[in-house]
Amino acid sequence: MDNKSTVLSEKVKELFTITNELESLYPGRKFTIDGHTIGSIGEVLVAEKYNLELLKPGYETYDAKDKNGNLYQIKATQIDRISLSSCPQNLIVIKFYSDGNWEIVYNGDGKLIWDNAGKMQKNGQKQITLSKIEKLQEN
Repeated sequence: MDNKSTVLSEKVKELFTITNELESLYPGRKFTIDGHTIGSIGEVLVAEKYNLELLKPGYETYDAKDKNGNLYQIKATQIDRISLSSCPQNLIVIKFYSDGNWEIVYNGDGKLIWDNAGKMQKNGQKQITLSKIEKLQEN
């Protein structure tokens, strides 16, 4: 891992240490790193790991592209599922743990996950559990 990636990993672990401390101070309250923060962290970590070029924020459906122009949607989560609002060409799913460590849960065809996600919800998204994604990747 290069210096930039090492610093990034250390900073992520610091964020999770802080949220764990807050949860200890305020039992029953969750201080998860949600929304844009976890999404941006996931995008940067994945881009560094796979040498992807990040697209401008707000780019529809996709977050990054590789040197061949293949597009990727990157989903990061701390919980047991992700939501999709459209069918990506390629999908990478990253799971964060409370100690700040993370793993790639899925890296593959976006259509496979889209087609196996639940029905479209009123908010325009389909959900799928990480355990279902892992089973799909095994097959």
